Amino acid sequence: MIERWVGITVSGKKVTLVDATVSSSGPITINADQSCNLQEGDRPDAYSIMHQHISDYLRENKIQRVVFKSSALTMGAMKKAHLEAAELRGVTMAAAASVARTQSLAKAHISRTFGNRKVDEYLKDDSFWSTELNGESVRIGSREAAMVLLAARELT
Repeated sequence: MIERWVGITVSGKKVTLVDATVSSSGPITINADQSCNLQEGDRPDAYSIMHQHISDYLRENKIQRVVFKSSALTMGAMKKAHLEAAELRGVTMAAAASVARTQSLAKAHISRTFGNRKVDEYLKDDSFWSTELNGESVRIGSREAAMVLLAARELT
């Protein structure tokens, strides 16, 4: 199987998208690594623009599967920024689901089921990334989006 997949992470007012060609084994090939910032101003209008941008990107690039890093539980008081990030994640998920098959993976689940280390250890390991990825380079801050793709492939 060779398919075009996108891994997405959402934090604050930013969506990070890693577009890759994924086969059943071996390194994945990175086609693009980009961040989309939520526009300033009225949030409903900004959400509409983000929804359109994400769905257009996925459709134009014939993406077959989208994997999200899901929300994490926080211990303590919920802050407005967490709620706004969750809203943006929902908008992005809706956009993706309108175009491609989607799934969401929690970081804790990936740590338990992928390899023998925790996700954060993989994220810091440059040699791991040099063997797991081909193609365009992935920014260090985008490694989580690539990690959800690797983990999803293992679960398939």
